[in-house]
Amino acid sequence: MTQFKTPGWRPIMKLTQRPRRNRTTEALRQMVAETELRASQLVLPLFLVDGKDQQQAISTMPGIYRLSPDLTLKLIEKAVALGVKSFDLFPALPESKKDKYGTESLNPNGLMPTTLKMIRDKFPDVTLITDVALDPYSSDGHDGVVENGKILNDETVELLAKMSLVHARAGADIVSPSDMMDGRVGAIREALDNEGFTNTGILSYSVKYASCFYGPFREALDSAPKFGDKKTYQMDYRNTREALREIDLDVAEGADMVMVKPALSYLDVIAKVKAHTNLPVAAYNVSGEYSLIKAGHKAGIMDETRGMVETLYSIRRAGADVIFTYFALDMAQWLRDNRN
Repeated sequence: MTQFKTPGWRPIMKLTQRPRRNRTTEALRQMVAETELRASQLVLPLFLVDGKDQQQAISTMPGIYRLSPDLTLKLIEKAVALGVKSFDLFPALPESKKDKYGTESLNPNGLMPTTLKMIRDKFPDVTLITDVALDPYSSDGHDGVVENGKILNDETVELLAKMSLVHARAGADIVSPSDMMDGRVGAIREALDNEGFTNTGILSYSVKYASCFYGPFREALDSAPKFGDKKTYQMDYRNTREALREIDLDVAEGADMVMVKPALSYLDVIAKVKAHTNLPVAAYNVSGEYSLIKAGHKAGIMDETRGMVETLYSIRRAGADVIFTYFALDMAQWLRDNRN
């Protein structure tokens, strides 16, 4: 052993506990790792557009596209081969199909239900999750019905329940209300049960904050609000006790899983929600978080792959059982390549 001496004072090291022993080799680090992440815990969001052979780039989300149903099927096939078997669907509609009440959301022959049926026919064993909110269908760009500049809660809930039925009839395994209206989980559960969809799950966006990290997503769906913001229904980023109240209400109304969104700025909230409920906890690694890593890599600030891995493991470590992420395919590939 190399003798290393420095002049003057030297510490007397009589250690019985040396945590570094458990970090000596890669095999040892793998053996004692506390947090596990599997491809099956990842959900890939999908942006849908009408037509055939349509692949539309999203300028603020490099590598992510709006896809027509035929290309969506090809992407799902690739994902399933990597072990990703859960998908969250979002429709991108032209303005001509949008109106004040989001009428297109109830069209049984619309883009969402038609695509659901196509996926279900080809991939009967995947988990299909559908977004339930009015903003992709609304000419106002809000998650609810707007009247005199205000978002109406109860009228919106009625539409969300009906939209959930359209999705369930088309083959959705889980409907996922992302609107943050009061009472919508109970109304959706009642509507589903009354039509016999007792096995259709509800993954509620119970804790969705009014965040600046949603910008690229709103470009993807062209769903930015036409006026104001969403602070009267999405949560204030300063609050955590309110998050637990929202969780309790949704659990009482029949939620099967709960969501915290965004993820990275709210890891503390994920941890508190995990400790507070016995339901599975999902977290959404949102578009802005994805795009920051892409931009950081492009600028030479950070390595994209390492940023992705560290980010997703941090969300898992905080307590998320399920992670919605645009990195799902890349992460699944990394997990496959790096499993020991």
